[in-house]
Amino acid sequence: MKRVGFIGLGNMGGPMANNLVKAGYSIVGYDRVEAACAAAAANGVQIVDNAQAAVSDSDLVITMLPDGPILRSVYAEIVPSGRSGSCFIDCSTVDVESARAAHQMAADAGLLSIDAPVSGGIGGATAGTLTFMAGGSEDAFAAAQPLFDVMGHKAVHCGTAGAGQSAKIVNNMILGISMIGVCEAINLADKLELDREAMFDVVSTSSGYCWSMNAYCPAPGVGPQSPSDNDYKPGFAAALMLKDLKLSQQAAEATNAPTPLGAHATKIYDEFVADGGGNIDFSGMLPRFMKMDRE
Repeated sequence: MKRVGFIGLGNMGGPMANNLVKAGYSIVGYDRVEAACAAAAANGVQIVDNAQAAVSDSDLVITMLPDGPILRSVYAEIVPSGRSGSCFIDCSTVDVESARAAHQMAADAGLLSIDAPVSGGIGGATAGTLTFMAGGSEDAFAAAQPLFDVMGHKAVHCGTAGAGQSAKIVNNMILGISMIGVCEAINLADKLELDREAMFDVVSTSSGYCWSMNAYCPAPGVGPQSPSDNDYKPGFAAALMLKDLKLSQQAAEATNAPTPLGAHATKIYDEFVADGGGNIDFSGMLPRFMKMDRE
């Protein structure tokens, strides 16, 4: 099996690396957080002292990092240590321009690269059922595909450099908007004294059908099991949704695209996080609405 360098072993990266170990890959990992390294080491990841050491002898390199500036900084640090012809796979969710800057650094060094943000949250990372949205060359996608097959259930080649991030931003803007709509509707149904199960049975099989209702219902005890059934312990934290919505608005401004609902959803999640909801699942918008009266 090929050697894989893995930088960023946190809530998402750690389980992804663990699944690669289980599949027989030799994983050399690094994270600045000692606890993340210890957890990964317990699952068979070889931990090294710095990011360059994770990269220098690796056939493929995966990064899972918090934001664009950190991605640029880490790539500036590790790209010079990359083996010629190796493939760098960035699974972070960042702005499109940072993704393209990382691609350019890799290309200048003779490396393959692909931006491949994921959908599926911590549960998907643990279960190996993530969806990868990939941007880069056909050769880079082909090199990364075997790893995608282990860590996820689907990988879509969306286009050239930055296309993966573009797809992730668009998808999560839809998700943020739709979750607010579902939470508003359930709260209104409560006010109308409509039984939640009856509402779910109607909406989930008619024109209100959407993922936020059918697969991730924010009402406890309704529909398939979701974070609402676990006191809104995050599968996807509200702070991360806010991050993605802000990226959508940054992209909208850069391209002069009108996104009035996206902008309003960003404002609503910004207020939710500012009020202490950042570490609550993003579907925790429902109890927030339940505590509010119409202004």
